[in-house]
Formats: sequence, structure tokens, C-alpha cells
Amino acid sequence: MSLQVRPATPDDLSGVLEVFLACWRESYRGVLPDAAIDAMTDERAEALWRRVLAEPVGVVLVAVRDGGIVGITRYAATTADDGRIDGAVHSLYVSPRAHGGGIGGALLAQATADLRDAGAEAATLWVFAANAPSIGFYEAKGWHPDGATRTQPEFGEPEQRMRKEWA
Repeated sequence: MSLQVRPATPDDLSGVLEVFLACWRESYRGVLPDAAIDAMTDERAEALWRRVLAEPVGVVLVAVRDGGIVGITRYAATTADDGRIDGAVHSLYVSPRAHGGGIGGALLAQATADLRDAGAEAATLWVFAANAPSIGFYEAKGWHPDGATRTQPEFGEPEQRMRKEWA
């Protein structure tokens, strides 16, 4: 029952897809319009994650328990024009069947530690504004809304940006 967090490889595609699509189709039901959920076909998800795993922008980690992938995160540190290092958590997914087992916390802790080690003084992430469980999770981990919002056309639902500072 031990949890291993390790870098993802292209060989992890099927496990990553299983977690991602379960989150998309189960956890986002009621958060995103059904049309947006239904638009994330198996083929679209596979093309997305095949590209991400082959040429990651930043770092992609998987959480493995009992030989199966139960969580994924993707994050990156980038250098701003003024030389400051910005951290961003691009995604964090935990299998709906594994919620509450510390998987999301382990992935988020590794991401923030790596971003801090890369020189970032803070990090941001985007979460759907209607996703109260995820917002509560991030707030419990020390993240807070910073006031920025967006609505991406492909999803059609408002998102809020959250931030964590550690410097």
C-alpha cells in the first residue's frame, strides 16, 4: 500500500489516461457542462497526454500504488522577463477511487518542493470556480485565490487562479 511518486514516462500513458478520464468524467460532472465533458473523447485525451509525456513542458510526475497509477501532476518553473522564477502547477489529477488517501497532497508537496528548489518564490494554479472540493483541498494546503479569473473557450466555465508563496 506504499505510495511511490516518480517521473512519468511515455510507457505510463494508459495509466495516466485512466486517471485523467476518470477525473474528467466523474469529478467534473456538475462542475463543467456535459458538452465539455463529452468533448473529451478517449482519442482527444490520448493525443493530449501522448504529446505531454513525449515532450513535457516542465515536469510530469505519477503517483503509483500497488503497481497502478493513481495520480498525476504537471508543473514547471519559468524565468520571467525580470529574471524572477515563476512556478506553475498545470494539472493535478487523483483517481476518484483514491481520493482522501494523501495522493494529491504527496504530488502537490513534491511539485512545490521542486519549484522552490528551482528558485521560485511562489507558484500559481488554475481551478474551476465551481470545483469546491478542489478549492478546499488547495486552501487546506496553503493556497489562496489571488483574484485572477479566466474562462477558456474550450471549457466555457470560469476558473480562478490560486497562489502559494513560500519565500
